Amino acid sequence: MAKNQNKTTLNNSSVDDFLDSVENEKRREDSKKVLKLMWEVTGEDPKMWGSSIVGFGTYHYKYASGREGDFMKVGFSPRKTSLTLYIMGGFKRHDELMEKLGKYKTGKSCLYIKKLEDVELEVLKDLVKESVAYIEEVYPDKE
Repeated sequence: MAKNQNKTTLNNSSVDDFLDSVENEKRREDSKKVLKLMWEVTGEDPKMWGSSIVGFGTYHYKYASGREGDFMKVGFSPRKTSLTLYIMGGFKRHDELMEKLGKYKTGKSCLYIKKLEDVELEVLKDLVKESVAYIEEVYPDKE
């Protein structure tokens, strides 16, 4: 089985160029705020994943099925209809923090926010922190 089957992979495209190309001015501004928040939390430089996702840090996963690969610890993408955040769920305070977050929608492993004013930024910061800590606990680096 192939080591990395992800369609979305790390690349050397420019994060700044990508964010500057976001047509919706509000979404572009919100994206730059989320960029700063995730950078402050992770201490990692932002990198492009695929053509439209900004990610921070990496981890290696291996499932019982044998599938394995590398993925970002957290990330976001300024989509047309919302700002999409990629945050791992399953950690102890996840549900508690989500209740306090504000106005949002969720998908499989995505958090959709129309505009940052709709959510509590400190709660969002806590979600990012705890998500990263959970990933680092579940998928520790084994170098």
